[in-house]
Amino acid sequence: VMEINKELIDGLFEQAQVNPRLRQNYDLRTSEGDHSQRMLNALLPGTHVPIHRHTKTIETVILLRGHITELFYDEKGVECARHELNPASGIYGVQVPAGMWHTLIVHEPSVIIEMKDGAYVPITMDDIWQYE
Repeated sequence: VMEINKELIDGLFEQAQVNPRLRQNYDLRTSEGDHSQRMLNALLPGTHVPIHRHTKTIETVILLRGHITELFYDEKGVECARHELNPASGIYGVQVPAGMWHTLIVHEPSVIIEMKDGAYVPITMDDIWQYE
């Protein structure tokens, strides 16, 4: 039995502080044969998450601690929605539709659970927004 507790989250924040990307993932899958995607992601302010999409799967994002803004974009790169995930406001998560361009802004040290269908497939350059 594994607990997702304060000690685990604090340890992820410590690792994120020394990570040049200012974030640290923790795989929640039970084995390499587990064909789901589940992970904790500790994020610090200043981390850069490029605008990207997942063409084959919905992504569920649940905030455990902190405050982030999830931003959605249309096919022209125009922001079309934003969601403030913040326990103080009562918004804990969001589902990102398959194919939706999105990114996030981290306002304070935050931990999210990310879940997607199917086995892990790395994002290709076609799925990262190319700024003009």
